[in-house]
Amino acid sequence: MNFLRGVMGGQSAGPQHTEAETIQKLCDRVASSTLLDDRRNAVRALKSLSKKYRLEVGIQAMEHLIHVLQTDRSDSEIIGYALDTLYNIISNDEEEEVEENSTRQSEDLGSQFTEIFIKQQENVTLLLSLLEEFDFHVRWPGVKLLTSLLKQLGPQVQQIILVSPMGVSRLMDLLADSREVIRNDGVLLLQALTRSNGAIQKIVAFENAFERLLDIITEEGNSDGGIVVEDCLILLQNLLKNNNSNQNFFKEGSYIQRMKPWFEVGDENSGWSAQKVTNLHLMLQLVRVLVSPTNPPGATSSCQKAMFQCGLLQQLCTILMATGVPADILTETINTVSEVIRGCQVNQDYFASVNAPSNPPRPAIVVLLMSMVNERQPFVLRCAVLYCFQCFLYKNQKGQGEIVSTLLPSTIDATGNSVSAGQLLCGGLFSTDSLSNWCAAVALAHALQENAIQKEQLLRVQLATSIGNPPVSLLQQCTNILSQGDKIDRRGSKIQTRVGLLMLLCTWLSNCPIAVTHFLHNSANVPFLTGQIAENLGEEEQLVQGLCALLLGISIYFNDNSLESCTKEKLKQLIEKRIGKENFIEKLGFISKHELYSRASQKPQPNFPSPECMIFDHEFTKLVKELEGVITKAIYKSSEEDKKEEEVKKTLEQHDNIVSHYKNMIREQDLQLEELRQQVSTLKCQNEQLQTAVTQQVSQIQQHKDQYNLLKVQLGKDNQHQGSYSDGAQMNGIQLEEIGRLREEIEELKSNQELLQSQLSEKDSFIKTLKSSQTSGMNEQSLATASARDSEQVAELKQELATLKSQLNSQSVEITKLQTEKQELLQKTEAFAESVPLQGASETVIAAETTDVEGRLSALLQETKELKNEIKALSEERTAIKEQLDSCNSTVAILQNEKDKLELEITDSKKEQDDLLVLLAEQDQKIFSLKRKLKDLGYPIVEEDELESGDQDEEDENEDADKDQDSI
Repeated sequence: MNFLRGVMGGQSAGPQHTEAETIQKLCDRVASSTLLDDRRNAVRALKSLSKKYRLEVGIQAMEHLIHVLQTDRSDSEIIGYALDTLYNIISNDEEEEVEENSTRQSEDLGSQFTEIFIKQQENVTLLLSLLEEFDFHVRWPGVKLLTSLLKQLGPQVQQIILVSPMGVSRLMDLLADSREVIRNDGVLLLQALTRSNGAIQKIVAFENAFERLLDIITEEGNSDGGIVVEDCLILLQNLLKNNNSNQNFFKEGSYIQRMKPWFEVGDENSGWSAQKVTNLHLMLQLVRVLVSPTNPPGATSSCQKAMFQCGLLQQLCTILMATGVPADILTETINTVSEVIRGCQVNQDYFASVNAPSNPPRPAIVVLLMSMVNERQPFVLRCAVLYCFQCFLYKNQKGQGEIVSTLLPSTIDATGNSVSAGQLLCGGLFSTDSLSNWCAAVALAHALQENAIQKEQLLRVQLATSIGNPPVSLLQQCTNILSQGDKIDRRGSKIQTRVGLLMLLCTWLSNCPIAVTHFLHNSANVPFLTGQIAENLGEEEQLVQGLCALLLGISIYFNDNSLESCTKEKLKQLIEKRIGKENFIEKLGFISKHELYSRASQKPQPNFPSPECMIFDHEFTKLVKELEGVITKAIYKSSEEDKKEEEVKKTLEQHDNIVSHYKNMIREQDLQLEELRQQVSTLKCQNEQLQTAVTQQVSQIQQHKDQYNLLKVQLGKDNQHQGSYSDGAQMNGIQLEEIGRLREEIEELKSNQELLQSQLSEKDSFIKTLKSSQTSGMNEQSLATASARDSEQVAELKQELATLKSQLNSQSVEITKLQTEKQELLQKTEAFAESVPLQGASETVIAAETTDVEGRLSALLQETKELKNEIKALSEERTAIKEQLDSCNSTVAILQNEKDKLELEITDSKKEQDDLLVLLAEQDQKIFSLKRKLKDLGYPIVEEDELESGDQDEEDENEDADKDQDSI
């Protein structure tokens, strides 16, 4: 600071050169000083001079400041001063010049310094790397400097950031900064970065920008938030507008659902600040970006459905019908609802059901139409209501029918308690306000757009003109007002009413020969049109002449020659005689050459700067583009070419009828094929289920057989162990009778086993007899009941198998225990037999040992008795288990046999039905060919219905004759 004071102290000596010299000395100090403090003080001094002496500091110090950014990154303070100085040099925000010339000079100066800075791309990359520093004094001035660079030369800086590694990702980290100043300025930076650059917009969107921005909006209070919410909404618009990829990503990320709380504003006038109005206006515009008619139809349709499903459309309709809403918000809400329902049948049906909170409740459409035909309402609001009505009827034949039906005599409310949409349109069509006439005519034309049925229905509408006079048709009344021209005093444009009526008549008569016939039936219409076209009028009337020529051309092109006085040829002769073909075509071209025609053809929304510019409708421009060429060809065609064209049309109609007939036949056959395919698929599923059930049963049977074989093997081993035990007892001469009894019991078990096998063979033979006696006449209902019974029995069998398995496991454990005990007994007997011959020494010892052996024998006898009882119990349980297994096997086999037979019967019956159908088809073909031969030979052919009626008459005559004979 002392250095700065010393330098600045010399300003009084030479005011012209002091600033430049001071800046030069400061730059030299920055470049040559070795002490960091000296360089820091010099940069601080340059910062203080950079606002007032922007040009001098920029020319002399920019290179040194960039060098400081490269070499002194370790000191955040000097980096911050350098960034602030560069910002002051480049930015135009601090300029408060009043004169335009000085402002332009400052802007040019900023762009020139920006160009110098970004000439070396490494400077921008260096600035991006500095933004990674968390220090507030580095990050915040870096954000401001980069934002200023983007404002000055946006496309060039965007391209440098796009090619730098991780450039956009570094900037996205600013949204996560906990310091609100940096976060908010980061939003402004991303606004400038994403402007008109689709590639950067996609990168920012996929860096989770939507999630972060929506979180910020929610934290700030949605529509009640401050300017931060406004900045976030502008950034969201930059990311979504004209970017189909980001729109799809926004929809698939379920971010549309998060927009619903934005519009929960209530219907009471709780205060609408200017910031809240701005926020809500931007929110509505963001919704319109997602459903804009210029988007691809598929993307728009999916967004419209999502808005209905999440309740966003319902919330918008609540704002639409609320009280105390500012006019500009109400207008933008109407435009938003219009595009949300445009071309979406579900949304259009919901909007038709919305009622205004009045007493009695009125449909929202009626309330909006009342505003449209009321000349006291603002012009912008009336345009918005017209757009809403057009979007409601766009590709909505159901809604078109409902609007036209309110004009028909059978649906008009005779009491007059309620006003219908048709009555409001007629009232606006015939009022003294030219703007109301134009809006009502265009709205009614949209009710007829691409709907021939409603064009014919509208011919039935009758209007009561005055008391005592007969009613006239709506078509006649329109032509009457058209012929009166400027005779009626109207408020507004002179030609607006006539243009609106001519657009309505052209839309009404196009593609509707019946309406053309009704129009030509009035003899005054054609002379009026030819008179209007033939006159030489001013520039304002040329548009009316062109529309009259279009209406007359439509009357020629869609004429079916049902009126002899107004056929195509006579009308063309009349044009050639009174107007001239070239003059007619020239007047017809006045429409597309009008300056307001191209403006209306760009967008569907009727957006006009003033009521006088409200001349053309968007859909009508499409009709003109479609008909202008064909009417020109029709005027120059000769009568022979017309006849040929009519013949071609008739043949095409016949061909179309034949094609439609065959299409209907093919459609019916497709339905039949689909039904048969479904039946085949169901039968396949049933067959697979049956096959799986059969395989399961086969596996269960195999498991039962394996278990049975295991039981047989275990029984054989038990018999061998019992035989060896009895032989050892005989060898030792101990209790031969008991051992014989055990042998007898084993023999009884063998005999029981043989009996079981015989019973199995008997049951097998019984199953064979059941197979032979099975009937073959079972229908589909019995098949269903049998399959249900089979499934129940299979379930029961599975339960029984589980219990049997558990019993077998327990018995196997007991058998192993018995076998171990038998082995121990055998070992004891062998040891006793070996000890007997060794004990012949003394009789006393023998006597003692004999008593010991008798005790052992008594214990062995007791154990043998217990073993015998256990063997009996096991044999009984084994027999019971075998019986249960046999019964299960038999039932499974019977069920399997029944299923196989039922499947065979089903296949046989299907084959028989197919054979019958083939025979019937062949017979019908033969009968048809014979009838054709008889017709070719000239014989009269009596149809079946006539034959039946003739047979009935003969029977009646015979009965009358019998009655007369009985009476005689």
